[in-house]
Amino acid sequence: MGQEIHTIIIGGGPAGLAAAIRLGRHHRVLILEKEAECGGKLNQWDKLFPDFEDAKTVRQTLLQRLPENVTVQTSANVTEVAQESGKWKVTLQNGETHIAPTLLLATGFEPFNAIRKEEYGYGIYPNVITSVELESMIAKGEILTREGKKPQSVAYIQCVGSRDEKVGNHFCSVNCCICAVKQSIEVKQLLPQANQFCFYMDLRMSGRNYEERYRESQEKYHVNFIRGRVSETSVTANNQILVKAEDTLLSRPIKMKVDLLVLMVGMEPSPSTRQFAEKLGISDPYGYFVSQNSETADNATVHKGLFVAGSAKRPMPVPQALKEGEAAACEIAGYLSDNL
Repeated sequence: MGQEIHTIIIGGGPAGLAAAIRLGRHHRVLILEKEAECGGKLNQWDKLFPDFEDAKTVRQTLLQRLPENVTVQTSANVTEVAQESGKWKVTLQNGETHIAPTLLLATGFEPFNAIRKEEYGYGIYPNVITSVELESMIAKGEILTREGKKPQSVAYIQCVGSRDEKVGNHFCSVNCCICAVKQSIEVKQLLPQANQFCFYMDLRMSGRNYEERYRESQEKYHVNFIRGRVSETSVTANNQILVKAEDTLLSRPIKMKVDLLVLMVGMEPSPSTRQFAEKLGISDPYGYFVSQNSETADNATVHKGLFVAGSAKRPMPVPQALKEGEAAACEIAGYLSDNL
């Protein structure tokens, strides 16, 4: 940069970009993004809930709003973070180092690996896919089975990898319910004749217009929501998926065949989040960052000059991650005002 960096941000996803936009108005900021381009999971998503806004447009808008004070360095793999002489030193894989009085960790999440839920058949049966893979199909405007046919029946399983003692994740991933509603609407728009079934524990629609979209998915798009746990799946001779479950509202077992089974995978801390959380002693039992105080200092940490934001702290949808980044920027600006 040629001048002193005031804040280093590790992670160029929604939270990191939002923080840089706010901070860059008055401070010099360096974003270190490990991937080839910024945007985080916005790069893997097509539309966002509840307004079906284009994810790529949101990403492009954030990038266009970055002030001149912000420098972005992509393909920057951070290997070491340490506090030295009251400042934060960040070392990259290529040996390059950067130093700043404040550091924001916005290292995000990764989707749960559905292979760990063997009973659902992911990686075993050809027509069991994840919500991430379905999103890619929706973006291309073509939903097909592995045999190249348009599915006439689609089922969704909620809470895959979340609220699950067997995999050690007791927390709710927040996004799975809204993702199922969004994707089921989009699938119906692309496949008007397809029957859809969503198996859920309970549905958590807590945001603005969330409940309305849920009702719309039932009343307009005729998605069938079934309260119950899927116990196991198997494959038929023609590669349909046989789903065995229990309808807990009607207290009766269910068995159905579907052409496509979609696992609504939850969120887990990214490898970088786990790495830094453990090294810096700010990890919760699952590997997410722990803030100094969830009520009064939710973006600060126990370390002076170290801040956290976004889904590296806990599961959250994109709008909340953006607000998280702005909130972190405000805390960092206050810190810099008092300490520069």
